[in-house]
Amino acid sequence: MSGDAAERAEATEGARPARTRCGLVAVVGAPNAGKSTLVNALAGTKVTIVSPKPQTTRFRIRAVVIRGASQIVLVDTPGIFRPRRRLDRAMVAAAWGGAQDADLALLVVDARAGLTDEVRAIIEGLRKGGRPVWLVLNKTDLVERPRLLPLAKELNELLPFAETFMVSAATGDGLDRLLDRLAEAMPEGPWLFPEDELSDLPERMLAAEIVREQILRQTHEEVPHYATVETEQWSEREDGSVRIDCTIYVARPGQKAILIGDKGARIKEIGRRARLELEALLGRRVHLFLNVKERAHWDEERARLRALGLEDPG
Repeated sequence: MSGDAAERAEATEGARPARTRCGLVAVVGAPNAGKSTLVNALAGTKVTIVSPKPQTTRFRIRAVVIRGASQIVLVDTPGIFRPRRRLDRAMVAAAWGGAQDADLALLVVDARAGLTDEVRAIIEGLRKGGRPVWLVLNKTDLVERPRLLPLAKELNELLPFAETFMVSAATGDGLDRLLDRLAEAMPEGPWLFPEDELSDLPERMLAAEIVREQILRQTHEEVPHYATVETEQWSEREDGSVRIDCTIYVARPGQKAILIGDKGARIKEIGRRARLELEALLGRRVHLFLNVKERAHWDEERARLRALGLEDPG
C-alpha cells in the first residue's frame, strides 16, 4: 500500500459517516485510452497494471475509493475491440459485463486519437445499455486546448452524456472534480468494502499481473499478447518473506526464446523488476521464481480463461 493510500485508510478508519453512499462505476473505452492509468490515479495507488501497449487489462479489476461519505467502486475493464480468439471474446464480454452491472459508466476517450471507429462502436453499445454514461476525455495534456471542445461536442452529438470531463490521468489535472462529482452521484447505501481495502484483486493474481506487466514492457512484437502468467505456488516463510512461483505460458517456441533471452538475461531482468515492484506493493521481501512453458493455443483453453478470472464466452 502506498503512503498516500495508507494515510487515506487511517483517516477513514472509525470515522464512517452515519449516512453513506456507495456505487459501482465501470471504466470503459477502446484499448490504450488510459483506463488503467486513470483508475490508479483515482485510487491513489497501483491496483492495475499499466503499459503503452493496447489490451493490457484482461479482466475486471475493482478499485475502492473513499471520498467523504461515498465509497466509489471503480471497475477497470478490458479495452473493447473486435475479438478474434476465445481470450479476446472473453475480455470483451468482461468489459460489457462491467458496464451493465454498474450504476454508471465512464467512457474514457483518448483525446489525441479522437472519435475513432472503435469509439463509435462503443458508444452504440452504451446507448443500448440504458445506464447513465459520463464522458472522460483523457490525455488532455497532450492536446492543444482549442481541439478539445469540438471533440467533446462531436461525441455528445452521438450520445448525450450526463457529464463531460477533461482530464489527464498522467498529471492529475481534472481528477479532483471528477471524484467529487462521482461521490455526489453514488446512490445512498452501505459501503461494500472495509475502509482499508483498496482492491479486490487477490495477491496471487496481483503477482501474476505484475510479472505480465514486465513482459509487456520488456518484449515486443507478438510476445506480450500471446503470453499469460499464473501463480502456481505462494509460500509464506517464517521470517515474514514470501516465495512466489509463477509460470509464463507462451504459444510458440520462438516466443519462449525471446522471453528467456541470451543466456537467460531477459527472464532474469523481468523477474528482478517484478520482484522489486512486488516488494514495494506487499511491504515485505519477495523470493520470485519464474518458469516459461510453451503451450500452443492456451488462449483457446477454458481452464486458462478461468485462471485469468474470465468467463468462457463460448
